[in-house]
This record gives sequence, structure tokens and C-alpha cells, in this order.
Amino acid sequence: MGSEAPLSAPKIIDAKGNDEEAESDDHPQIPGWFAEHCPIWPGEAHFLKVDNICFQGKSQFQDMLVFQVRRYEQFRIPIFRVIDDGVELQTLTYGKVFVLDGALQLTEKDECSYQEMMTHLPLCSIPNPKKVLLFGGGDGGILREISRHSSVKHIDICEIDTMLIDVYKKYFPDIAIGYKDPRVQLHVTDGTLFLKSVAKGTYDAIIVDAFDPIRSDHELFETEFFELISKALRPGGVLCIQAESFCGVIGFLLCSTEGPHVDFRNPVNPIGPENYGVSRYPLKYYNSEYHSASFCLPSFAKRTKAKSTA
Repeated sequence: MGSEAPLSAPKIIDAKGNDEEAESDDHPQIPGWFAEHCPIWPGEAHFLKVDNICFQGKSQFQDMLVFQVRRYEQFRIPIFRVIDDGVELQTLTYGKVFVLDGALQLTEKDECSYQEMMTHLPLCSIPNPKKVLLFGGGDGGILREISRHSSVKHIDICEIDTMLIDVYKKYFPDIAIGYKDPRVQLHVTDGTLFLKSVAKGTYDAIIVDAFDPIRSDHELFETEFFELISKALRPGGVLCIQAESFCGVIGFLLCSTEGPHVDFRNPVNPIGPENYGVSRYPLKYYNSEYHSASFCLPSFAKRTKAKSTA
């Protein structure tokens, strides 16, 4: 899976930009701290104090880093821990963190908010989903959440990087537990090639967690990828894809094909805390009330939407 290695000592850049070697878009760095370096968000940096580095390596496709965040009492938040006779409430900070090509992907603290919403917003909006396709999502968290739906009979996942899967299974077992669902079939292949082999109307739902949609130059936008997704969905089938942040929180884009009407705001396939699937924990974030509330927009976003419609 790659060799473990210490982080190189970062260079501290003067706030006035006096470092002659530094370029204007460089992120400031402090020894012992991780600074997210993501060029699509210029002018800002996110720092986390590193307790220890668990893994650092490079696959054929990308660089990977797993580290533990140093614990500080005032920042501890509640989590669940499995014990012999049930579930015990514990606390920690961000826990372990996964970084891909310098961009923070998830933390043990808050991965549930992303995984649960991206899964249950589409699957709770249609009755009895039976066949689901996932692109990306190699960490296994979305698989874990799909497993909570007993109506689902088959789950396909397309993930090109097997090293990424192995790293998640080793360092994030409560997330990668999704791979233990017997309904899951892993396809190590390009997503577009896979879709070309899929019969029309195969899936009730498709979830795309494979790339950052804020990158308008991404190669997927220049292919027939989304046309193929539309063909692979049954009438009234749904697509969920990350839509980045437009008002301070993560956003998702939900779409449906022509056919039976889909009312995304009001879940017709509710899921409760008793639905565990292969997970060892109940739902931590999603519920039916929050499902409906997530479609409410702040005033500035409503104004932007009105102008766009006009």
C-alpha cells in the first residue's frame, strides 16, 4: 500500500509574502500542522494539529495521507464506540483524517454528515429502491449507508484505485465496513466504460462521489458520462451528486429521469434508527425531518435562484 514516511518540515511563509521562493497562491505552513492545500479554494487554508501520521503513500493515481488529530479537551465531540454489551458514548476530536492529493476528504468526527445525506436523500425519495450504482465512494461509507435499506437487492460500485480501498479498510474500518455487505459488487474500472456495458433502465438510483464538481474543466464534463447515467436509470430513477458548498455547508444535486414523479422534499421511503445494515451504529445525522429541512434556502440563495430562473 505504499511506505510510511514522516511529513517533511513545512516552510513558514511571511504574511506579507516576503519569501522570495513563495508564489502568491502558496498556503502558509507550520511544522507539526497539516495545512490543506487545494488550489480551487485560493486565499484560504485549513489547519489541523497532527498527533501522529498513520500512513503516507502514493498509488498509481493519487497521493494519500492518514493522520491522527491531536486531542484537546475543549474540542471533544460525542461519538459511539462498540463494547461487548452494547454501544457506549465516547468523545474525541476529529479522530483520524484522510487526505487525497493535499485535499481533506473526511474525518472520523463528521463523515456521517456527508455519507448519510448523500445516500438517504435519494434513496428515501423513491419507494423500494432495489438496484443502486455508486461511482467513487471508495472509502465504503456510502456502501455502509445503502446497506441500511432492506429493499436494496444489489449494489454496484465503480472505484479505480484499489490502494485507496485498502487504506480505508485498514485505518477506517467503521467506514469501510460497507464492503462487508454481501449485496456489494466491486468493479475496478473506469466509470464511463462500465456505464457503456449497462442495459438501459437498470438502476433505481445512482450516486456519484467520484470527483469534485466545482472543477468545470473535469474530463467527465467533456464526455457522455451523464447521458449514460440517464440511460442507466429506470423511469423515475434518481441521481445524487455532490454540488460543493454554496452557502457554507455541503450541497448535493438531486435529479430524476422522466417517469413517476419524485418529490425529493418529502421522503416516501423513511428510514429509522433501527436500520443498521452492516453498520455497527445507528444513524448519527440523517432523519426524515432534516431531509425536508435540507431543501430550505437562505435568503441570498433564494434571490440567486430567482434571478437564474428569470
